[in-house]
Amino acid sequence: VQLVESGGGLVQAGGSLRLSCAASERTISSYAKAWFRQAPGKEREFVAAIIRSDLSTYYADSVKGRFTISRDNAKNTVYLQMNSLKPEDTAVYYCAAGPVSSLLAASYDYWGQGTQVTVSS
Repeated sequence: VQLVESGGGLVQAGGSLRLSCAASERTISSYAKAWFRQAPGKEREFVAAIIRSDLSTYYADSVKGRFTISRDNAKNTVYLQMNSLKPEDTAVYYCAAGPVSSLLAASYDYWGQGTQVTVSS
């Protein structure tokens, strides 16, 4: 199973980006999907998660109200719409898939390679 992220890049503070994560196999289509990020010198941190069954979503306090996670089950793809970006959002963003939704990275079985998001001030 592969998760392939895209959509990262360089943006000015206040701008927007949309990240995508496509899964290679439908065997994990029912899995919870999440986004994590890791800034240089920091631990990987939870950003947002979405479960398939009722599309419930969960967000880190630092991104609540600015980021939106969504999924297109037909395309086996999960998205992260990021608005009002701040320099402190600069990190490598990873998508992940696991049998249950969790804030803990260890709960996820599959990971993408990461995509760089850089927000300039």
